[in-house]
Amino acid sequence: MPIPTKTSQFEFVALMALLMSVVALAIDALLPALDIIGIAISTKEVVDNQLIITMIFLGLGVGPLIFGPLSDAMGRKPIVYMGFATFIASSFICVYAESLEIMIIGRILQGIGLSAPRTIAIAIIRDMYSGDHMARIMSFVTVVFLLVPIVAPALGKFVLEFHTWEGIFYIQILFAILVGTWFWRRQPETLLPPKRIPFQATVFVNGFEQVMRQKRTIGFTVISGFVVGSFLVYLSASQQIFQVQYGLKEQFPYIFAGLAIGIGLATFLNGSFVMKYGMERLMSFFLYSFFAISLLYVILFYGSGNPRVEIVLIFFLLQFFCIGFIFGNLRALAMEPVGHIAGIAAAITGFISTLMAVPISTFIGRYTSHSVLPIFIGFSICSFLSILVLVYLKRASKKISA
Repeated sequence: MPIPTKTSQFEFVALMALLMSVVALAIDALLPALDIIGIAISTKEVVDNQLIITMIFLGLGVGPLIFGPLSDAMGRKPIVYMGFATFIASSFICVYAESLEIMIIGRILQGIGLSAPRTIAIAIIRDMYSGDHMARIMSFVTVVFLLVPIVAPALGKFVLEFHTWEGIFYIQILFAILVGTWFWRRQPETLLPPKRIPFQATVFVNGFEQVMRQKRTIGFTVISGFVVGSFLVYLSASQQIFQVQYGLKEQFPYIFAGLAIGIGLATFLNGSFVMKYGMERLMSFFLYSFFAISLLYVILFYGSGNPRVEIVLIFFLLQFFCIGFIFGNLRALAMEPVGHIAGIAAAITGFISTLMAVPISTFIGRYTSHSVLPIFIGFSICSFLSILVLVYLKRASKKISA
């Protein structure tokens, strides 16, 4: 086995982003094929196709509860290998699925497998950085990560033109093998044996208790659950909105890519702004902006049909620009007080936010078959509840400092 050499910051950022980006490929590359897959597995309702997207997030939430504590006990690298092996095996379940139920099982297992590289990437970053420096690295990682959502739907559409929908899963498997090989050869272990925590049930229980005692960690995790949940509605319904409601089947990959660029631009700017203004200040400003924009859409178009596609795109772009700053800082804010148990903390916070996000997105998604409005109602309600949590955290912080 080759001894990994120290990577440059550029290579480190790229590698961490690719570990996380397999998730994006597993989700976004399937979007152009949802209706075709739905026919192949005999879904009864069009909105049921959204479950092919949202159920992978259930696995992404459950998996870290296993892989997080294991990584604190065994080191970061072995857990990434376990995750990729699980993902590859479950991808074949999806390929041979003949019903929605089997497809859902495969997608949940895919999510469990991919939760390992995603969670461990965050733990590795926390092993090496903290505070605003961590937020800065996370922003750069997210920028590179967002390159995959930009190209993934176009890749999925390209595969459909020359192959069947199963080919998209084979592309995912190949990508996972390539990223896993790069990680094996180039990334050093960041959790050395003296800092490892033996894997015991009491360790998980103690870690859970430590996380739950941190009001800021739980508060920012709850905000993440609301924001991610509202965003997942767009992610799972975007194909239905643009291909069915607006009849833009051929243009959909490019629309999706353009909106993803909005998030990428904001996240890139966050990497520079966070050192000047601080991650909490930036996150707060754009959370309020996110609420104001969504509320404006609801006020303008409540009770009417879908507006022109250009208007919807402008509102989505503004929303996602805000999300870029929110996502770029929320995880770093939640992890900051619990860096000494980064693996377990990343697992628990990820589980809590996903446990919130999946039901939120599934519920709202049921109302999006004929209109875009429910998405913006979801944005406004979830962001308003997030603001209430943020106000509570700030008041609690003032009481402590006083």
